[in-house]
Amino acid sequence: MIKKNQSNETIIIDAVVGAGKTVYMEMLSKEMKIACYQEPVQDNPILDKFYYDRKRYSFPLQIYFLNRRFDMLKKAAKSGKPVLMDRSIYGDMIFAKLLYEEGSMEKEEYMLYRDLLTNMLDHVEAPKLMIYLKIDTDSAIERIRKRGRDYEQIVEREYWDNLNKEYEEYFSEYNLSPLLVIDAAKYDIVGNMKDRKEILHIITQKIAELDSSTQNI
Repeated sequence: MIKKNQSNETIIIDAVVGAGKTVYMEMLSKEMKIACYQEPVQDNPILDKFYYDRKRYSFPLQIYFLNRRFDMLKKAAKSGKPVLMDRSIYGDMIFAKLLYEEGSMEKEEYMLYRDLLTNMLDHVEAPKLMIYLKIDTDSAIERIRKRGRDYEQIVEREYWDNLNKEYEEYFSEYNLSPLLVIDAAKYDIVGNMKDRKEILHIITQKIAELDSSTQNI
């Protein structure tokens, strides 16, 4: 369903809820002086309602995210400059598939969502680099608990576990762009400066390799 379009200068950080996407993005933005597009969570009129009633709000929430992410990709492409993105349109399908399979999204809604996503993907470029923050469910739940968003605290463990499995499956087959997998549970880039420097080195080295290979073509 997703085409291997020509790549652009976008670097995407994707992972399950609680893995640390925003922290990684803010670190890279500061250290590499690259503009960033944060996931549309703040001022999202549907997100908290979704967690309290997934069946009612799954479809409108997915459409909301899809629309906002598509707009971000258009703006990033128009800028012509390297940008960072906290999750993107590429991983959106992971959530939609899970919500459909658990019965929170009707078949007609899911098919409409797929059709809309397919049409949008014809008009976006693949990222320069996809960074996947791999993390076990227990570690993700612990981080979710610590950051204390009320609407996330009520979610049953089964949902987080199933979401993590969907992510693992998706990124085990991902081949749309270069992929860098980081075991996020092993690193504390907020409280441990050594970890922070190591992660920054891993990512910048990968980007340098991509830049070098592009120049040699």
